[in-house]
Amino acid sequence: MKTLVPTLPTPVLVFLAPAALAALVPIACASGDPGMQSSAATPASPARDDATEPAIRAALAGTQRKDRERARDGARHPLETLAFFGLRSDATVVEIWPGGGYYTAILAPVLAERGKLVVTHFDPQGDPANEDTQEAHAILDRLAATPAVFGKVEAQPISAKAFSFGPDASADFVLTFRNVHNWIEDGYADQVFAAAARVLRPGGVLGVEEHRGKPGMTTAQIRDTGYVPEDVVVQLATRAGLKPAGSSDINANPRDTKDYPHGVWSLPPTLAGKDVDREKFLAVGESDRMTLRFVRP
Repeated sequence: MKTLVPTLPTPVLVFLAPAALAALVPIACASGDPGMQSSAATPASPARDDATEPAIRAALAGTQRKDRERARDGARHPLETLAFFGLRSDATVVEIWPGGGYYTAILAPVLAERGKLVVTHFDPQGDPANEDTQEAHAILDRLAATPAVFGKVEAQPISAKAFSFGPDASADFVLTFRNVHNWIEDGYADQVFAAAARVLRPGGVLGVEEHRGKPGMTTAQIRDTGYVPEDVVVQLATRAGLKPAGSSDINANPRDTKDYPHGVWSLPPTLAGKDVDREKFLAVGESDRMTLRFVRP
């Protein structure tokens, strides 16, 4: 679980090669938001890919992004988050459960020239009322609509019967954002983490961002609220054979009290209560989120 530390000056962003992560040692660093505190692990002599940060900044400014995505950047900290994971522009990255493509629209141009992006999707021919089918259409339609940006993205079909995210040991990074609560609800979280571990090369990184729940929550409470205790995510990753390699409060929000009538969906961007206490929830902002990094030995 996170430990509060004195606020330190904002660090220079450092991009880490997966191989360098084996030598991680814990340090404290300041969060991307004023007033928020964070702790992260970085190597004593980190490797740097000078091409990656400019590529991320260019992608963030690109016309392939939607206005509603840009509006969320202040809460989601994409540059800082990808820097913490150690993204490299020459890496093979698997993004699992990409949703509507907030991060896909950033990763695709960053990786287009020297790297590779794979995004997973369920069967688009499934039940039209099923959320997995709807999300498959959302991401596949977006890829097809702008081939100049997304033409090199590889779409990887997946099935809950036997998860596979690609050939074993073929990826440098597996990234996922605010999805673990869904896997726990659907009963296949262990299978997803195991598949992520298999597709990673030795030294490869699993990067996880998730709504951070209070300690001791039951599975029913996770399902009902969308929040997940941090130690539950760590247990899932370690059971899959991955090693914890750093945590950050880049996406922390101490205003989030996590006790709302519609769980995390009471907060923006969902605002499930609509006009009921709308200003209150807007003032809280998006959820308090853990940002964790794991390495395949």
